[in-house]
Amino acid sequence: MKTNFLILLLVFCTNSIFAQKKLADKFFSNYGYVKATELYEKAFEDGDDSEHVLTRLGDCYYNNSNSEKAAYWYGKAANNYNINGEYLYKYIQSLKSIGDYVEADKWTKKLIEVQNNDSRIKDYDSNNLSKYNDLNALNKDSYFVIENLPINTKFSDFGSFIISNKMYFASSRGLDATKKYGWNKEPFLDLYQVNIKEYDKELEFGDADLINASKINSDYHEASVAISNDGKTMYFTRDNVTRKNKLNFDKKGTTHLKIYKATLDDGNWVDIKELPINDEVYSTGHPALSPDNKKLFFVSDRKGGYGQTDIYEVDILENNKYSNPKNLGNSINTEGREMFPFVSKDSTLYFSSDGRINLGLLDIFKSNIIKDSTSVSQNLGAPFNSGYDDFAFYADSSNDIKRSFLSSNRPGGKGNDDIYTIYSTECSQKIKGTTRDKKTDAVLSNTTIKLIDETGKIIEEIFSDENGNYEFDVSCNKDYVIIGSIKTYSDDRIEVKTDDENKVINERDLLLESLIKGNQIIIKPIFFDYGKWNIRTDAEYELENIVDVLRANPNMVIKIEAHTDSRGRDKFNMRLSDKRAKSTRDYILSRGISSNRIESAIGFGESQLLNKCRNGVKCTAEEHQLNRRSYFYIVKK
Repeated sequence: MKTNFLILLLVFCTNSIFAQKKLADKFFSNYGYVKATELYEKAFEDGDDSEHVLTRLGDCYYNNSNSEKAAYWYGKAANNYNINGEYLYKYIQSLKSIGDYVEADKWTKKLIEVQNNDSRIKDYDSNNLSKYNDLNALNKDSYFVIENLPINTKFSDFGSFIISNKMYFASSRGLDATKKYGWNKEPFLDLYQVNIKEYDKELEFGDADLINASKINSDYHEASVAISNDGKTMYFTRDNVTRKNKLNFDKKGTTHLKIYKATLDDGNWVDIKELPINDEVYSTGHPALSPDNKKLFFVSDRKGGYGQTDIYEVDILENNKYSNPKNLGNSINTEGREMFPFVSKDSTLYFSSDGRINLGLLDIFKSNIIKDSTSVSQNLGAPFNSGYDDFAFYADSSNDIKRSFLSSNRPGGKGNDDIYTIYSTECSQKIKGTTRDKKTDAVLSNTTIKLIDETGKIIEEIFSDENGNYEFDVSCNKDYVIIGSIKTYSDDRIEVKTDDENKVINERDLLLESLIKGNQIIIKPIFFDYGKWNIRTDAEYELENIVDVLRANPNMVIKIEAHTDSRGRDKFNMRLSDKRAKSTRDYILSRGISSNRIESAIGFGESQLLNKCRNGVKCTAEEHQLNRRSYFYIVKK
């Protein structure tokens, strides 16, 4: 007899834990993490230390940004089970959040074993544990703003180099020029300068003027500027001209490009010298300097290259001397054209090429070949590149908003070639609205509003203001859930999907329904299996609303009524409804509500039907359903 009792007790406890876990799962799936935590922890206290319970507890705290407790529960799961990589990743993130980098290192190595292709750990460095990259940042979308500069004209404007708040560029806007370039019937290119300032991502330009020099601009082409760090030496490209300022043609009738340098003296560029690396038979142009100004990169079609034009480098020596040109090799150069090199302050080489798979015509590429000879060139992609010519990239890597410049003849510009600026910012939108009573439309101030991301994590929690207004800043191209909660009201939940347009405002009101209506607490119908009175999980979920109202109103006393439809014998229905009323009462009491808060729990069977569906009357299932109901009357507020 004693053994049977113990077996029954064990079965009862097992069933109870299972029901608790099932209810917790329902709250978890609906983002009710606080309630789910309470139920999972109760299940754990009752002996359920399964992987499911431990990882769900970790998730509850992780999604509520409680890293310490998340790490505790994930740790229990990780040390007792072979949890999957996603839980390991969140465990590692929680450990790093609380500063436990040694333990994070241990589990990162485990994660590499489990899924070594995870891009979020590609920058893992076991020798630099305190400076992990923020792996979540790898998932942030950047929104690029591309703007056509106001200094552009209907003529060709391209190339840019900025130093001391002054931009140098090439343009064929020469209105006084009498000679036109036969290729495009525009004036020949000259070098110009313009003052430039930046205010909170906005650029301000002065008037563009010819460069301060008496002899740099000729009757023919000048372009492609590179200036030394001290601002005193300029390298630029010019058509090959004679001493009499006439084009110098080779035997085939072709004029080639040459690189010259000039020195700044009292604000003017003087002392123009041709570089000895030039050739009378081949072109040499598009100069670029290394960050330390010890190397000069340039473009040439000289013999021995890989394609139509290749990029070369030389060492800059003393007394206007240079080393022999060195081709950068086939990791940069192709059978096509490589042009317009530029080297940023972090020694990244940028250049344009039409000899690779690209978006069309010249595309801008980058390479780490200066630091790593095995580096592979990478296409910058859109919006840096288009289906047209994109070239002459320039970026100041010290700029904290990551602004860059490029030239392009893409559609939508002002002229043949235009200069554009591109800067990145996080594409953002807003979700805003008002919290109101669903029935009366009255404003509900101080409503708790949760913003939940597509992984189920609560990323922000705020309260509506005195006018019921709320507002969140969110990212583009994301799925969000907004949940509004306030005591004695049922939650309202809305879903918002943001698109890829920057600064959009998504307006969504939250309409919450009061659980207290007159002298009743109104919840959705609670259902029982046919002929049974045990509380199902879906009924428990609804009864938690009753629990919440009673907790919020500690002096409230209620009574419970249960009713059935007319199907079945009258006496059976009376007993069944009474058992259901008392099961409902017992569940509420099991949640910590004092027994003196429930005045009575009585079943009325089919004695108080709401419609015609008495014995012998044919009714639909929906009509019978109307009579199966429970009431929660407030007898004391």
